[in-house]
Amino acid sequence: MYAALQRDFAEALTDPGRAVPKDIAACHADDAARRFSIYRNNVAVALIDALAARFPVTQQIVGDDFFKILAHLFIAAHPPASPLMMFYGEDFPGFIASFEAAKDIAYLPDIARLEAARTRAYHAEDAAPLDAAVLRAIEAKDLGDVRFSLHPSVEIIASAYPIVTILAMHMGGIPLAEITDWQSEDALVSRPYLDVDIRCLPPGSAAFLHALSGGHTLAQAVEYAVAAHSDFDLGINLALLFNAGLVTSLSIVSPEDMSP
Repeated sequence: MYAALQRDFAEALTDPGRAVPKDIAACHADDAARRFSIYRNNVAVALIDALAARFPVTQQIVGDDFFKILAHLFIAAHPPASPLMMFYGEDFPGFIASFEAAKDIAYLPDIARLEAARTRAYHAEDAAPLDAAVLRAIEAKDLGDVRFSLHPSVEIIASAYPIVTILAMHMGGIPLAEITDWQSEDALVSRPYLDVDIRCLPPGSAAFLHALSGGHTLAQAVEYAVAAHSDFDLGINLALLFNAGLVTSLSIVSPEDMSP
């Protein structure tokens, strides 16, 4: 009985079209509907605020009024499944991509994906970055067999649009200006220290990092990167791994441990 009441109560909270649950009562008949409506509105405002806190640049791009409409529709279709409000909105980027009225802002879903990744990186597990001296101590003949463990916060958001540039403009990192070169940008999101770091990856880096995070050796990762982009530069990417604090450990894979 109580489980059904709780379910009806929760579903009615995020769906304005639903009637007040029949087991909700008040001293006066009209008070139940009025009080529930106030509570429903408070919940909607709180969830919209949670989305706005997680996706501030998305909100800036579309404006407050459009964002509220978008958020209201999202809340009705995707009520919270967890009490952790900082993670509410995991499905928001996909919802935006399916929202017809936002189709003209083609890059908007990728901006939302980048903002969602920023939250995950901020709350990711802590891990101490490895000093580059550990790599320099490995003999040249063994370098190709090195396997890296990347920081738990590392995520890559690939986009056909300049999402890192757009995000930086709206967050005050660079001056707001017209973008004349709409080239694709792959975003690296990480938090090796206190603050989340978002940077644009050089050519082939996304494939390189994906391969490393998948357990491939350095030599294998280079093959994937070169196949993805002929301008891949291993020196630049090794510097990126350690300067950005992306590596937490490494090991040398023995021949018998190599995948066939």
